[in-house]
Amino acid sequence: MHGYTGKRLRINLTSQSFIIEKLPQNFATDYIGGRGFNMKTLFDEVPADCDPLGPKNKLIIGVGPLSGTNFSGSARVSFSGKSPQTGILGDSNAGGFFGPEVKFAGYDQIIIEGKAPKFCYLAIKNDTIRFMDAHHLKGLDVWQTNAQILTELQDKRTQIACVGPAAENGVKYAGIFCNLVRAAARTGLGTLLAAKNVKAIAIRGTLPVTIADPPAFMEAVGQVNQNILDHVEYPTRFRLGTTVLVSALNNYGCLSTHHYQTGCFPEVDQISGEHLADTYKTKNKGCFACNIPCSRFYEINEGKFKGLKSEGPEFEGLAGFSSKLGISDLPTTLKCVDLCNRYGIDVISAAECIGFAMELWQRELIDIETTQGLDLSWGNGDAVLALLDQIALRQGFGDLLADGVVAAAHKLGDFALPYAFHVKGLEFFMADPRGIKGYALGLAVASRGGDHLRSEPWFEFTNDAAEGLRRFGTADAAFRLKYRGKGRVVKHYEELCALADSLNVCKNTVVNMEIVDYDAAAKLLSSLTGIPFTPQKIQQAAERIINLERLYLQKCGLTRKDDSLPRRFTHEPLPADSRESTGSVVELDDMLDEYYLARGWDVKTGLPSPSKLQDLGLSPLL
Repeated sequence: MHGYTGKRLRINLTSQSFIIEKLPQNFATDYIGGRGFNMKTLFDEVPADCDPLGPKNKLIIGVGPLSGTNFSGSARVSFSGKSPQTGILGDSNAGGFFGPEVKFAGYDQIIIEGKAPKFCYLAIKNDTIRFMDAHHLKGLDVWQTNAQILTELQDKRTQIACVGPAAENGVKYAGIFCNLVRAAARTGLGTLLAAKNVKAIAIRGTLPVTIADPPAFMEAVGQVNQNILDHVEYPTRFRLGTTVLVSALNNYGCLSTHHYQTGCFPEVDQISGEHLADTYKTKNKGCFACNIPCSRFYEINEGKFKGLKSEGPEFEGLAGFSSKLGISDLPTTLKCVDLCNRYGIDVISAAECIGFAMELWQRELIDIETTQGLDLSWGNGDAVLALLDQIALRQGFGDLLADGVVAAAHKLGDFALPYAFHVKGLEFFMADPRGIKGYALGLAVASRGGDHLRSEPWFEFTNDAAEGLRRFGTADAAFRLKYRGKGRVVKHYEELCALADSLNVCKNTVVNMEIVDYDAAAKLLSSLTGIPFTPQKIQQAAERIINLERLYLQKCGLTRKDDSLPRRFTHEPLPADSRESTGSVVELDDMLDEYYLARGWDVKTGLPSPSKLQDLGLSPLL
């Protein structure tokens, strides 16, 4: 096959064996790649009622047809399984260089089953798979693990995906980390890998990615590259990446501040992406084959954290450990994110758990006895750093937070439940949903729980009434504080996100800059694979993936009642200091009705209708 390898590697940890299978014939046309492949495998092979930390759960790794090519941003890799954190669909992906190496080793997908009899790491080189003793790696952080494995394998081109101490200790929101800081950290899949007695997956490939029509493919790639460079947002994305959102959302009045109590952080200039770029950034950093190197290296040369240097952070870590917790000292924020990366935990979930505790402290619902000596006043960076240590090592008050905000609230008591902010058990991002209503709907319906990356409906920032009417049937669709039309907006961007995650490319080009539409994707895939992809078939494949994920949630027992938001966002208006977002709440029920109708799902249950499943060829799965 061109573009695809046509093979998947199935590793049985229990028997220390593996087989190489042919990829099912319809996978490419029906599910595209990466996330699509993984969701089909999850649905077919992982029982919805299995123990997420038991041997019946599987860790599924997928890459897309563009992985390993020179398409810009073709770097991402998807990790999937049943989530140890939420108990439902688990899925996360990361950039860097690990994904292309999976393709170079000859695989479109790797399925890891069972549980290893002893602590190990997997060393994969093309069709050679070794089960390596990892007893000496226990307790090592992500950076230490990478260094040790590279030394042992004596091949610096080896790409490593590993877990840190947090996953070994059973922290439910531990992630899988590639290239030190590239985190597939959502939904606790690092916890799943560690539960299988696996510390890391080290992979090295030497095989080519073949192209059906090289001139046509290069022409299509060249056009995308030129469109990227010509895009109005390119200079800002190049300079600041996602960190631009700190000041931008603060200006809109919807930056998570003091655990979503208001939308503006008075000291925003001290923790913004612009301030980071001006003070600590040393140069840009990009993923494999990317011409929008939106990440950055930074170094601190003075003060308490002198000598700290790393890559990042992205918006979520930057805002999560600054405005959300009332921290206005940027070096402290960078140290918090660094600890998360080294311990191997999700910055979004960790920041929410700590913000939740800080609000309980503010309201005098917990005290120094509850926190075992920690003063959780807003802005107390030393206490936050101590809590991160405690969470990762499951010690002290941090142990109570290590299973996620829902579990923490239940352990503390009913008084804490209103302050635990999540959807379907997954904590959500650092923007206040009341100020971005399309994103609010996207959070509520996202298949892996509270997750903005399942839809990214950026269109509501355009304020282009005519385009809103043309594309989505109402001018309101183009305005973030209005709710009509957002059901259709979210449906559209959910499918673009499914396309990006299945191609395993960066969402910059497919979603946020909307450079790769279905027509462009058809040209790319047809010339790459030799398979006659059409725009209609690609859109239908993306829609099929969304519906398949919904069917898995249905098997988990979820319905419309689970497409919810915490009461704060639907009933408590943003306060008067939230600029133009002041007074806004989320009109969720109306948006849900519109969304289900747009999807062809039952409005009362939120489940796919028989006719929609038949249209997508999914009826046999019921």
